[in-house]
Amino acid sequence: MSIAQLIILVVLLLLMTISQKSDAEFEQWCIADEQTPDDELQAAMDWACGKGGANCSEIQVNQPCYLPNTVRDHASYAFNNYYQNFKHKGASCYFNGGAITTELDPNVKKNKSRGTNTDVRWDPHGSVSILINL
Repeated sequence: MSIAQLIILVVLLLLMTISQKSDAEFEQWCIADEQTPDDELQAAMDWACGKGGANCSEIQVNQPCYLPNTVRDHASYAFNNYYQNFKHKGASCYFNGGAITTELDPNVKKNKSRGTNTDVRWDPHGSVSILINL
């Protein structure tokens, strides 16, 4: 085996051992843009939950994702539900400029107000997990 072949073999082996990101690390969420007025978010949410085909049953009164009861939170839920269900068919996270994509999980809130290094995670069914990062 020549030196050139040996170098190529070593490079290929190194490339194969480099860790690849999992699908979860490339996950994106579609959320309401903080700069969009509530009336525009409401109109976009009405479309998403109606003609758009998003399943918005979880953000109805007495359902697990109803709280917090804000237009912005409900719009984020509706936009993300639509986006996750239809992006494989070419759907976008646009909603007339009222939404943006993020790679930061909106279900994880950093608890920095008390100076702790703690994550508080809300899941879609209303349970809360507290993760302490040491």
